[in-house]
Amino acid sequence: LKPAAHALFKKLKDEELELLVQAVESRGAWESSCIWAPRGEPRGAKQMLPPQVLLCRLYRWPDLRQPHELKHLCYCAGGRGGCGDAATLCCNPHHFSRLAAPETPPPPYSKASCGPSWPDEPQHPGTQFMEFSYNGGDWCGKRLCSPLPDTSLSRSTVKDGYWCKLAYWEHRTRVGRLYTVQEASVNIFCELPRGSGFCLGQLPAAHRSRAVRRARGKIGRGLLLSQEPGGVWAYNRSEHPIFVSSPTLGPPDACRLTVLKVLPGYSAKVFDYEQAGGVGSQRLPGEGPCDPHSVRISFAKGWGPCYSRQFITSCPCWLEVLLNRPC
Repeated sequence: LKPAAHALFKKLKDEELELLVQAVESRGAWESSCIWAPRGEPRGAKQMLPPQVLLCRLYRWPDLRQPHELKHLCYCAGGRGGCGDAATLCCNPHHFSRLAAPETPPPPYSKASCGPSWPDEPQHPGTQFMEFSYNGGDWCGKRLCSPLPDTSLSRSTVKDGYWCKLAYWEHRTRVGRLYTVQEASVNIFCELPRGSGFCLGQLPAAHRSRAVRRARGKIGRGLLLSQEPGGVWAYNRSEHPIFVSSPTLGPPDACRLTVLKVLPGYSAKVFDYEQAGGVGSQRLPGEGPCDPHSVRISFAKGWGPCYSRQFITSCPCWLEVLLNRPC
């Protein structure tokens, strides 16, 4: 890669080289500017790679091969066709993510039981919803409680003008209030050097367990959630995997819950508006009645048929994304 990189660096302006150094040194900790490079492949190199593939392979993913393995992040002007021209493209390695794909084969503990039974807890006057499991031919459910009066997860809570609302959970406990999102994208994080968004690190909670504290320590830069044409994307900008489930991740006739593992630096389309049109108010396999326009994201810990945790409420830290129906 060295000859190809050297040839590309010669083509970049001093300002572009300075931006590249800043992006690489920050490791994408904050949103940087586009780095415009001439289209085409640097000459004088045995391997002919597009500029964005070359720099992503050099600074982020040594096993990267083709441009179709990459996706522009929502804040990259090159992905929107702006700022540059037909002769240039953005090659900032931190303006791209890799596309997540389902695990093959699944983890070795996919034969786990339906999980431990939940102890009885005092009922609170707040919102309740049901989580179901399938055990020995029978559907069984447990009622989950949210003690705050403003934490309803029903569709009526999503007001016009907001494309989604975010609810943060620790196991079965809601922490904080709903966070409304009006901008096209939002950062969800515990520690982010620059930028704004939903800071989970500022949410207080009494009597956090050791498991929750460990999981919160892995959230770090968290994820970038963006509404883009046709659906919602999640970019994992932390140093640990995130796990995602939504009604549109699996086939409509799936007999079990689909949970997608998204590695650091990877993106996934976590909700498809067109596909969601056919879901309607159907029950989600393995979860019973729940919002068909919602996404659940667990930080660092997976759940579902392919994991030892059968329910997302067994995960220490997770996020509920309540989507507004597009106009």
